[in-house]
Amino acid sequence: MSNDRYVSPLSERYASKEMQYIFSPDMKFCTWRRLWIALAETERELGLDITEEQIEELKEHAEDINYDVAKEREKIVRHDVMSHVYAYGVQCPKAKGIIHLGATSCYVGDNTDVIVMAEALKLVKTKLVNVIAELAGFADKYKDQPTLAFTHFQPAQPTTVGKRATLWMQEFAMDLEDLEYVIGTLKLLGSKGTTGTQASFLELFDGDQETIDKIDPMIAKKMGFEACYPVSGQTYSRKVDTRVLNVLAGIAASAHKFSNDIRLLQHLKEVEEPFEKSQIGSSAMAYKRNPMRSERIASLARYVMIDALNPAITSATQWFERTLDDSANKRLSIPEGFLAIDGILDLCLNVVDGLVVYPKVIEKRLMAELPFMATENIMMDAVKAGGDRQELHERIRELSMEAGQHVKAEGLDNNLLELIAADPVFHLTLEELKETMDPAKYTGRAALQTAQYLENVIRPLLKKNESLLGVKAEIHV
Repeated sequence: MSNDRYVSPLSERYASKEMQYIFSPDMKFCTWRRLWIALAETERELGLDITEEQIEELKEHAEDINYDVAKEREKIVRHDVMSHVYAYGVQCPKAKGIIHLGATSCYVGDNTDVIVMAEALKLVKTKLVNVIAELAGFADKYKDQPTLAFTHFQPAQPTTVGKRATLWMQEFAMDLEDLEYVIGTLKLLGSKGTTGTQASFLELFDGDQETIDKIDPMIAKKMGFEACYPVSGQTYSRKVDTRVLNVLAGIAASAHKFSNDIRLLQHLKEVEEPFEKSQIGSSAMAYKRNPMRSERIASLARYVMIDALNPAITSATQWFERTLDDSANKRLSIPEGFLAIDGILDLCLNVVDGLVVYPKVIEKRLMAELPFMATENIMMDAVKAGGDRQELHERIRELSMEAGQHVKAEGLDNNLLELIAADPVFHLTLEELKETMDPAKYTGRAALQTAQYLENVIRPLLKKNESLLGVKAEIHV
């Protein structure tokens, strides 16, 4: 690695080798050559004077790209596609004259962009499914573990640790639905010429409309796609890029929400992300165990969510059949959005796989708040013992305020149960009151909801995608 120039941290620190390959020059230019072969094969099959020998020559050099020749040629012609046409022709002298026949630059550029995005989305899907699977295991393990729930980050009715995990899981499952839809609707540009009219093919095929209609479907099939977009300008609609990055932004938002919750829980010392034996939390404070992986998820997620603006603005500002102000932006926004979401999902996999739960801390915090939440049940028991509901309600309100002051102003433990037991209006002993303090009585249907969600939604989802399971993440830093 050269140390005298900028290197993207997405490559060096965050993204996997698999995602980096998908956006590599080798993937790009090998795909260009596959597209030129598909075009030549299609044209030959439809009757143009192209020989099998020429196509075989093209296939022989489909992957051994002579980058040095292409780079030198681009210095002269200032055109990347024509430079690679030239370089391919140097290797394939017999086929030189039929490479790129009837096509425009977007034939290789745009079709490759779609193919690359499709491959990248498949890798994202694999990792997303594995994040959901890891969360499913966590939710199942802790579905019965009562914990204090929060609304407005203020204590609210208890839930369970597993039920909370289903909230994270459901958002990722919604992202998976969106992802599968976008993958299923991606089409190639095909070969439609400089303004999308296929005028060059009218010339090549002597105006034979039926033959020209076969070109795009044949190319799509050769490249593993079901169809091409039925109409286009010179490029495929840039709204396609918008749809793709919106899916990535959705995953990023879900990951950000998950990472925020983990960071807050780690502050509460209830749940902790993995922390390795030799890991340093702070250069100054040696005792620190910072949630650095969850923080990194949030940091990268913000980048991806904002990155979705790029293709939206690009799509909105394309003029007529095309302008070139999309090109430089696409070279940055699409690959880096994918590299970042790849890093995010690897981090999510790593964090969920190593989450540490501290039941004793969870129980201590819950029990400190539970007397307040149990007051309705206590009031009902007191009514059964002969009390007046309205009088009891007012008395519990007063005692709750007194206990709250005891906790907040004096820093002492919650003594609401003791205050109630000492008040003769309730006719309840401290022992009787403590019997109502079983946290499981206050979690409602949380455990059942978790079990049903896993059984009815997540397990069928994982069964459908079982061939993708088993991925483990490697975190570089």
